[in-house]
Amino acid sequence: MKLKSHFFLDSRQRSGILLFVLILVLSWLLYFSRSYFWTPEQISDVDLENFELQIDSLRKLKVQELEEKPKIYPFNPNYITDYKGYTLGMSPEEIDKLLRFREKNEWINSAEDFQKVTGVSDSLLAVLSPYFKFPDWVTKREQKPSTKKRDVEKAPVSDLNKASFQELMAVSDISEELAKRILSYRKRLGGFLEDNQLYDVYGLSSAQVRALKTHFTVLTKPDIEKLNVNTANASDLATIPYITFEIARDIIDYRTLHEGVSNLDDLLKIDGITAYKLDRIKLYLSTNQN
Repeated sequence: MKLKSHFFLDSRQRSGILLFVLILVLSWLLYFSRSYFWTPEQISDVDLENFELQIDSLRKLKVQELEEKPKIYPFNPNYITDYKGYTLGMSPEEIDKLLRFREKNEWINSAEDFQKVTGVSDSLLAVLSPYFKFPDWVTKREQKPSTKKRDVEKAPVSDLNKASFQELMAVSDISEELAKRILSYRKRLGGFLEDNQLYDVYGLSSAQVRALKTHFTVLTKPDIEKLNVNTANASDLATIPYITFEIARDIIDYRTLHEGVSNLDDLLKIDGITAYKLDRIKLYLSTNQN
């Protein structure tokens, strides 16, 4: 009995196996020939260093762009918002002081006024003040005839509470509008109690106040009875300069909580009352111990 060989292949099967082996050999030759003849492109050390320098330069430009502060354009400091103040480098407390000042319908007319109200540092004021832009009637005053200036300069110091419209107009750099405002504010107060109240007249710069004080001073004070901070009601307190009705109610709440006000300096603890305002308030207010 003949056994059929398991390795017997017909011609068709042998051709298939031969083709398969041929494909494997060709694939093997292609793989090793590619590894032998192809080499990756080499980058020189100089090119690599230049490439790294370019990347570093681009990175520095990006960081500089992110850290660069916004460009400052001329602006009126009376209209600084929370966001504007933040971009200018002001602290939240300084911004709040400015906003509370403006809520009283009061105005800043110079860099000195801005620092006095907000309490910003000299360094920050030096950066911001060159960009302050005030209305033309604040920065450009009407010039007076030189003959009038000479007449006033020769005159002795007069009573600020008796100064006439013509006398105020004769002072250098005091326009007709400013003279009217001084008289109107004097009437509103019932008369000036001290020379520094001229700083409270809207539109007067520090230089103009100093010019006025060389010609006028308070010689006769009005007869004003100071209000007792421990007994006055909110309506009476609100008649005092720099005290709004809201601040008057805060004063009453404070004296109720602390069983009275023994020292007017304690009013600095009330939100909205600054040292500058307190100096004016003290002219019209007293405690039961004074």
